Amino acid sequence: MLKTAPELSADLGSAIRGRRIAQGWSQREAATRSGVPYGSWRRLEEGEGSTRHLVQAAMALRCEDNLALLFPPPAAASMDELLERQAAATAPKPRSRAPRKRSAP
Repeated sequence: MLKTAPELSADLGSAIRGRRIAQGWSQREAATRSGVPYGSWRRLEEGEGSTRHLVQAAMALRCEDNLALLFPPPAAASMDELLERQAAATAPKPRSRAPRKRSAP
């Protein structure tokens, strides 16, 4: 069954709350650790809030790696496109050097 945006937001808020409780943190402690204002943290747990605060909460709750999974890249439209993506992903990256230290005159 498909969910509405408010239902998905509420589910996300519940997940944030559950993760915070699993850490043994109060809302105030989670807000302090994440750098999110306390009122904004409360709104996140209610399914409201800004993207920036959501990212900060994910980092504090050690879930930031999973944020990239929210919007995966679209599937390749053709085999040629798939092969191009694979080649780009495995191509060696150019090396960069640290700047040289200049001696004082």
